[in-house]
Amino acid sequence: MVTLAAVTSRGAEADPKRWEKDIAAFEAMDRKNPPQKGGVLFVGSSSIRFWTNIAQDFPNLKVISRGFGGSHLPDTTYFAERIIFPYEPSKIVLYAGDNDIARGRSPEQVAADFRALVEKVHARLPKTKIYYLAVKPSPSRWHLSPQGHEANRLIRKYCRFRPRVEFIDVWTPLMKDGKPDPTLFEKDRLHLNREGYARWTKVIRKALED
Repeated sequence: MVTLAAVTSRGAEADPKRWEKDIAAFEAMDRKNPPQKGGVLFVGSSSIRFWTNIAQDFPNLKVISRGFGGSHLPDTTYFAERIIFPYEPSKIVLYAGDNDIARGRSPEQVAADFRALVEKVHARLPKTKIYYLAVKPSPSRWHLSPQGHEANRLIRKYCRFRPRVEFIDVWTPLMKDGKPDPTLFEKDRLHLNREGYARWTKVIRKALED
């Protein structure tokens, strides 16, 4: 059984406490300017963190953004009491799993971690709808695309039979000629640029409206 203790072997969970300063910073922001409850919470790793104009991209929604660094799925689950439950969101848009695979966790582990998060959230917030953003393809991690594709397949299948959980395909809009479109990424070939986020916005907005 893998514990939450920090470990060095690939595929194991890293210690979520490494994000304590980031989570404490969110809590300090909340004390100064408490977000309205019932909004749409975007949470997860750096693809959420670097989406700096996310509120402008969804002007008709009460958006709360809580992306932190290179976080993994279990990190969001671990900190749910502090960065999910206080907001009582009506909807959660999650991007995580990309870094997990890069660390060496299997598609099956990523899917299991997502199920664990869903179960934890719905135990406390049974009416909240959870949207999982597909693990994205990126030029720098294209060698891991088979694992990302399989994780997406498993999670999509789970979402199909789980109420109030939906899979959003943000993989396909980033592809061109069978590979990630490099014009949609920053120079690091990993994170999205403005046009990449515009592609995401279009499909996410449609899913949230539906």
